[in-house]
Amino acid sequence: MIKIYTDGSCIGNPGKGGWAAIILENKKQKIISGSEPYTTNNRMELIAVIKALKKVQKKEISIVTDSQYVKNGIEVWIFKWKKNGWMTAEKKPVKNKDLWLMLEKLSKNKKVKWEWVKGHSSDKLNNKVDEIARNEANNISYNEEI
Repeated sequence: MIKIYTDGSCIGNPGKGGWAAIILENKKQKIISGSEPYTTNNRMELIAVIKALKKVQKKEISIVTDSQYVKNGIEVWIFKWKKNGWMTAEKKPVKNKDLWLMLEKLSKNKKVKWEWVKGHSSDKLNNKVDEIARNEANNISYNEEI
């Protein structure tokens, strides 16, 4: 089984964002990360998982996230959203529908175990992926034309 730690970060919300994933397979560790100049924290959380799932071919995967939004969204809320025409309980359009659809498609043919871990706690790899995502967000520079 592959274990993947994911995290997203945003400076301002919306603002500069970063995402990261640590993919553990056969005692090897691969880190992937990236950034966007203007985004939200929830989008970065979702993109981290999506980018990681695109990198792995195996069918059995454990994803560790500190985002209740991601875990609850894919395990519970998405079924209600689809049933309600992608509207929330408050009758508002679901945010990040594009990413939810992509995440659903990528996880459909895999056996994904979703694990939640408390952020900024004693989990070393969660802390490491958080640091990488924050660094990605912090390293965005704007080249403004004068």
